[in-house]
Amino acid sequence: MTPPRATAETTRTPLIRDPVCGMTVDPAADKPEAEVDGHRYHFCSSGCRDKFVADPDAYRTAEDPVCGMSVDRATAAHMTKHAGTRVYFCSAGCQEKFETDPDAYLGERPAPEPMPAGTEYTCPMHPEIVQDHPGDCPKCGMALEPMTPSADSGPNPEYVDFKRRLWLTGPLALAVFLLEMGSHVGIPFTAWLGHTTFGWLQFALATPVVWICRPFFKRGWASVVNRSPNMWTLIALGTGAAYLFSIFALIAPGLLPAQMRGDTGMVPVYFEATAVILVLVLIGQVMELAARERTGDAIRSLMDLAPRTARRASGDREEDVPLDALRTGDILRVRPGESVPTDGVLTEGRSSVDESMITGEPVPVEKVAGDDVTGGTLNASGSFLMEARSVGADTTLSRIVQMVASAQRSRAPIQAMADRVAGYFVPAVVSVALIAFVVWWLFGPAPALSYAFVAAVSVLIIACPCALGLATPMSIMVATGRGANAGVLIRDAEALERFAKVDVLIVDKTGTLTEGKPTLTDVEPESLGEAAFLSLVAALERGSEHPLAEAILAGAEERGAARQEAHDFEAITGKGVTGTVDGRAVALGNAALMADLGVGTGDLSDRARVLQSEGKTVMFVALDGHAAGLLGVADRIKQTTPDAISALHDLGLRIVMATGDAEATAQAVARELGIDEVHAGVSPEDKGALVRKLRQEGLSVAMAGDGVNDAPALAEADVGIAMGTGADVAVESAGITLVKGDLGGIVRARKLAEATMRNIRQNLFFAFVYNSAGVPVAAGILYPVFGLLLSPIVAAAAMSLSSVSVIGNALRLRAVRL
Repeated sequence: MTPPRATAETTRTPLIRDPVCGMTVDPAADKPEAEVDGHRYHFCSSGCRDKFVADPDAYRTAEDPVCGMSVDRATAAHMTKHAGTRVYFCSAGCQEKFETDPDAYLGERPAPEPMPAGTEYTCPMHPEIVQDHPGDCPKCGMALEPMTPSADSGPNPEYVDFKRRLWLTGPLALAVFLLEMGSHVGIPFTAWLGHTTFGWLQFALATPVVWICRPFFKRGWASVVNRSPNMWTLIALGTGAAYLFSIFALIAPGLLPAQMRGDTGMVPVYFEATAVILVLVLIGQVMELAARERTGDAIRSLMDLAPRTARRASGDREEDVPLDALRTGDILRVRPGESVPTDGVLTEGRSSVDESMITGEPVPVEKVAGDDVTGGTLNASGSFLMEARSVGADTTLSRIVQMVASAQRSRAPIQAMADRVAGYFVPAVVSVALIAFVVWWLFGPAPALSYAFVAAVSVLIIACPCALGLATPMSIMVATGRGANAGVLIRDAEALERFAKVDVLIVDKTGTLTEGKPTLTDVEPESLGEAAFLSLVAALERGSEHPLAEAILAGAEERGAARQEAHDFEAITGKGVTGTVDGRAVALGNAALMADLGVGTGDLSDRARVLQSEGKTVMFVALDGHAAGLLGVADRIKQTTPDAISALHDLGLRIVMATGDAEATAQAVARELGIDEVHAGVSPEDKGALVRKLRQEGLSVAMAGDGVNDAPALAEADVGIAMGTGADVAVESAGITLVKGDLGGIVRARKLAEATMRNIRQNLFFAFVYNSAGVPVAAGILYPVFGLLLSPIVAAAAMSLSSVSVIGNALRLRAVRL
């Protein structure tokens, strides 16, 4: 961020800055210091201090790029960050001049901070192109971008480069355009200068434009060499032909046939068309790159949530350290107003943490010892200590950033159609241009060859399929960023496209419709006392990872049950657990487990039905092969679930509940929520079979769940939706992840998917209609009736306008209401 302008008072009292990173430092705070050559320097962390001590001369002073004065980095009152590099100024005036036009004061663009070792680069339009160093895409010629974004990488280097090229070429193209147009508005430049001198002047103005725009010709040549014809093939052919022909006409006009001479007897040149077309293409590229910069705002805003340093506590000593110096197990101090540095668990103190930046929920969450905290969230009040559990690339924030970046590079299936069309389109356009040339040459008015040449170039330029190539990727990039800001993480574009077509949504109950934090409500032993009964059951459940096991353990502890150890533990998926406790065979599970063990439940079954009708989950307990009692566990429905179910119905989805709970429990929840269909007592395999059955009926199916038992069905469904609060395997099996584990996120995801596909179809319509109408007009189909022949310059302007319309339409997704 740009620091605030210094007042007169702050100018008289210099700021104390860390000379390495530029952060302001309070000298009275417990911060690292170093004395070098009689001067004392203050640092934000020991990492910055160590860098400074190792090479003080590299960090003592900086040159003001505006006036050239030397500025003391440790006391500079004026500093900004440009392209990932800190720039220091002697005064507010110099800073203001620099920020108005940085390129005017930089002979060389400051090199951004280097990307991390091992960074891979890919093409934003062809994600299958991946290499370990920067370069150009062999298919489309675009500059490759890092697959892993960096908060300090600054603006896209290609965007900065093309913008500078535009500033240089724009005035030259305008000058040659005005010279050529002079004769059409009554200014006789040709008569004043003479035809030859006039031609050479145009050449002198247009040639620098061609040279500065040489990346376009490089891309066009690469498309031919790699046999991947694209927009650059057409641009290079059209402008290159116009420029080379004009040079030949200027040097050796006598070698050209008489059919190319106009009324003046001179061969026309097309330097102005070459220069203006290239500049119009350059304008389109700058606008596209600027739009892609804005689509990356979501990723950068997420990355900016993480603080640069963390306060590590070790015994009685606390110090600020860079974030990359953290290790799992470090104890960190988080003060009021600070961002949580990394994922971990609160160990001491209590606070209210604002998690809206990641979950989208505006209400701060109360945190006490034992609660998880997420890196990047904001500590609203209270100071606490936390233990780091995940650091670096393993944090929730890092995984979210990587998922969003990956999704923005992915391609939706609908893009395949555009790719197939583009593959045939370019050769077809070249053929149409040749046909137009021949037809105009044979049947056109004098000078026939000039008309033929203009028509061919116009066809090549107006038919550039850039809008077609942008139609899908731009929408996907904007949509995935918008989803990330709303707590909806899209794994890839295919998941987004499929979810827009989904007919049926299958939901699990526990953790999806309900809180996922059940509590033990009923303990009904047959013969043992409650404490002894719970002691046996709790010993068995300590080996289970099921959410119900946590409820039983918590209930047993609250009721004072003695702690025992279980042996020979075995978890039977979808049924329950068995083991040996204190020499007795203990089994805990549903009626199916009891039946497998040959245990009769008798009167307990009647009591179980009563509890299940109240929406409670019932588990039978067997000791030494005999029924010994039952437990009842209740899991409250999330407050957001009823409204979300209603909204999903309004969006045209049929809701199916598939749960391992008993029929009566599931039906009680379904009645309360208005769920369309219930499948109870199902195993993970049954859930997968249910998904297959619905798909065989011709329905498109989405599955939402949060547990290990949901992973097979998530993978089987057309779209898997994982609650971000659930198991990692569920998240890995899903196409969409909801950072906040409630159905409201599914509503947002559905609205986003429908808006995105509608936006893509609009973009493809614009692109197809434009090219379908533009090529015949450029070829001259309107000339016999209306006397209208499209100028190559007008064709280039129209081509750029089509790209702008697609970009502008895609950017509307940033404001879509979810």
